[in-house]
Amino acid sequence: MRPAFYQITSFFNMTRTPYKSFAVVGANGTIGKPVVQNLLAQNASVLILTRPSSTAEFPSGAKVVHVEYSDESVVASALRENGVEVVVSTVGFQGFGSQKPLATAAKAAGVKLFVPSEFGMPTEGATEGHLVHKSNFAATLREMGLPSLRVYNGLFMHFIPMIAAVPETGKFLILGEGKTPASFTAAEDIGGFLAHVLTTLPPRKLHNAVFRIEGQRSTMLEISELYSGRNHVERVESIPSDVPLYQVRQNLQSQFELGACSTGWDPAKGKELEGDEAAGSANVHWKGHQWKTVKEVLSL
Repeated sequence: MRPAFYQITSFFNMTRTPYKSFAVVGANGTIGKPVVQNLLAQNASVLILTRPSSTAEFPSGAKVVHVEYSDESVVASALRENGVEVVVSTVGFQGFGSQKPLATAAKAAGVKLFVPSEFGMPTEGATEGHLVHKSNFAATLREMGLPSLRVYNGLFMHFIPMIAAVPETGKFLILGEGKTPASFTAAEDIGGFLAHVLTTLPPRKLHNAVFRIEGQRSTMLEISELYSGRNHVERVESIPSDVPLYQVRQNLQSQFELGACSTGWDPAKGKELEGDEAAGSANVHWKGHQWKTVKEVLSL
């Protein structure tokens, strides 16, 4: 048995020393790319797990391993051999099912933290839609005893034209009043924030934490004013059915009206939270950062 001094030192390092070794899944995606780039900028060790069929090119400096996500033993070996401390999943909706075997492999490999693919509206207590899948997976991680870090960022800024059907109609369509505040964040800021906190905060502040960030807080009506002189703004009762994915757009705008697109929203209680759980409350962890605005991202 090690002397008490070494046990205390080991515990101190475990709770105070930031993580340095990461594995990223979905590294070629909207969030995955900036996560990898920013981790590398912090001189972190980055392992990219990608499917055998992938032909994507990744940033130099990262090690790439082609694996089937469902092959738990192979994934675990890759994580263990590369000394991975944190697994970051940025997979899209279609890849949600791959997260369970990835988590099982991470647990077997001794990974200390799993960052599930949240990156959207708050999911705790959600009872419908794809948010339920995210909430259920967070519960699975708890049952496994694998600490997690969840990041809520609201809506991606670059999705705004799609939500308002601008490309298809030449108009900025607003469902309802459009006066309820929502959280909007640039993809670059989301990836940058995650890489920053993972490499600067001690593990004790990351384990089973929920970070609610917000690049800009606005209403759809306020954003529509940025389109003044470019596109006609029109209030509608529904998104035209001839617009591709009109139901998805309509559902998102309905969530706006409800208030659920704010990172401070509580799906279970149906209300906006305050204090340490308020929208944008986690922005303090990236002191001095200038968050991108909707106007910048959309070049309006």
